[in-house]
Amino acid sequence: MSVAGQRPAVHQVLATLGYGDAIGHEVLGIQRVLRTAGLESDIFVETADRRLEPLTRDYRELVDASHPDNLLLHHFSIGSKASRTAYALPERMALIYHNITPPEYFVGVHRTLARQCFRGRRELRAYVDRCELALGDSEFNRQDLEMLGFPRTEVLPVVPDLSRLDLPPNPFVAHQFDDDWTNILFVGRVIANKKVEDAIRAFHAYHTLINPRSRLLIVGIFSLFERYLASLNHLVAELDLHHVHFTGHVTDEELVAYYEIADLFLCQSEHEGFCVPLVEAFYMRVPVLAYAATAVPDTMDGGGVLFHDKDPMYVASLMDAILSDEALTDAILERQDAAVERLRRKDFEGTLLRFVDRMLKSPRTGRGRVAFDFWEQFDDGERLEALRLYRPSLYKALPFPAEADGDTDPRRAAGVRS
Repeated sequence: MSVAGQRPAVHQVLATLGYGDAIGHEVLGIQRVLRTAGLESDIFVETADRRLEPLTRDYRELVDASHPDNLLLHHFSIGSKASRTAYALPERMALIYHNITPPEYFVGVHRTLARQCFRGRRELRAYVDRCELALGDSEFNRQDLEMLGFPRTEVLPVVPDLSRLDLPPNPFVAHQFDDDWTNILFVGRVIANKKVEDAIRAFHAYHTLINPRSRLLIVGIFSLFERYLASLNHLVAELDLHHVHFTGHVTDEELVAYYEIADLFLCQSEHEGFCVPLVEAFYMRVPVLAYAATAVPDTMDGGGVLFHDKDPMYVASLMDAILSDEALTDAILERQDAAVERLRRKDFEGTLLRFVDRMLKSPRTGRGRVAFDFWEQFDDGERLEALRLYRPSLYKALPFPAEADGDTDPRRAAGVRS
């Protein structure tokens, strides 16, 4: 909290701090920069991976830590109670936008997430007049903010922490797959917008018609998306493919091993705000073949090979062209090395601190407008949460009216006006 004679605090607030994901790395990196610069900086969340919980504070504590001179860096990806609480506080605010996946990707595979993405996109518009500055972590995201009507937008570049890829590779993974077969790799969460089914179809064409001594390694967590995973397994069975491997969550050492044994990185994702695994593959010197959608071309920055036609035979022919031509592979890797070097030269620390300094010195431009009973609802939510945790039988017996969209949680703060 800011007091007389002290610099304002610069806190971060977000819905969830995940372990090992791109947003989590960025949040922790921002905190390191701010604290090194002598600023008080905490991370306020609704939920966090248990391994990161000691580094965070509950978002409800933000109310007590609040001061009008402070600055909130609000990481927006989906709508949340933490988001609405931050909106209502008197602090200056900068939005850091990680993009919201269009909800139609999740209809039929994850209805709750589809609803959250729809609400998040709708809620985002309420921040147009609330923020001093809206930051996209890619040019694609900045343009999205501009189209939504945010008057002041900038890019806060993502500079991934690649040091974790310098760890020794897991020997078991290397022993399993480091042979004379061709390893096609995809790294990323197994989720509908990644269009893993398109990668499977392209691999089927390559494996069946060009190189039967090949396998597809799909490395990434699929928890909470079991229905989508089941559809992928059904597709694999339909195509009679026997060399598609879903690894699930992996350690950093295992991830290093998968990159080291990979011959080609194939990405068919249709919606990305940045896509850190592309940069990781560049760094690990794996040639990348990627569908040119959303932020992918900007992230690749002249490295790798982009394609615009998802026809499986066409993609398979591109895979073969890269894998069968050593000179072409070397040229691709050279361009990827140059792209990584350009990314690492970006001054993330200096850019962040310049934005913070500018916002703290500029006249205030935004304040949240909330319903008259917002804080009364907030207090009611606190009491209901205590009941849920300590008197669950009583909590379940309470007569909560269902809303039109099926949301029966009365603790959802509904006071933000768009």
